[in-house]
Amino acid sequence: MEMFKTAWDFFQNQVLGMKWLNSLIGSALEACGLDTTGRIGGSVQFFIYDIIKIMVLLGVLILIISYIQSYFPPERTKKY
Repeated sequence: MEMFKTAWDFFQNQVLGMKWLNSLIGSALEACGLDTTGRIGGSVQFFIYDIIKIMVLLGVLILIISYIQSYFPPERTKKY
């Protein structure tokens, strides 16, 4: 049972929480010479991370909605 909890925690943090993206952006900013532990560096890291995360989540949401709507065309739903 502990193995499933560990696997779920990994999936929740790394895939759904996109912690890997935050680490990647932090490494890129540090390579550019920006201190990510300071106020400005942390703000820039959060801003870039949040923009990318929101765009990915909106893209997935639009994909799911358009997939569902393809099975329910307006002509068919007007009958009901």
